[in-house]
Amino acid sequence: MAVSRTPVAVSRSMRKLGEDLNAWRRLRRLTVDEVADRAGVSRTTVMRLEAGGGSTVENLLRVARALGVLEGLTNSVDPYNTDVGRLRADEVLPERVRRPRMP
Repeated sequence: MAVSRTPVAVSRSMRKLGEDLNAWRRLRRLTVDEVADRAGVSRTTVMRLEAGGGSTVENLLRVARALGVLEGLTNSVDPYNTDVGRLRADEVLPERVRRPRMP
């Protein structure tokens, strides 16, 4: 089985996201334990996220909610907040996307 390495861009984004979560926590004057308690996750999970480590999407969203930034995070991936999304807003999205078969 091949080992999958984390792409550099993903690692960089994980680190940046962790730094931002850490900054939000400190701006809110919350301890790691307080965020963990409010998010319903362990202290280790909060520390791992802040360090740019991996976690589940659910845990990331729980911590974002505890810090009051959940809406901004979810809005950031809304396709209709982009130029392409706004241009195609009136189109009906396909149920499935399939590549054409090669002859």
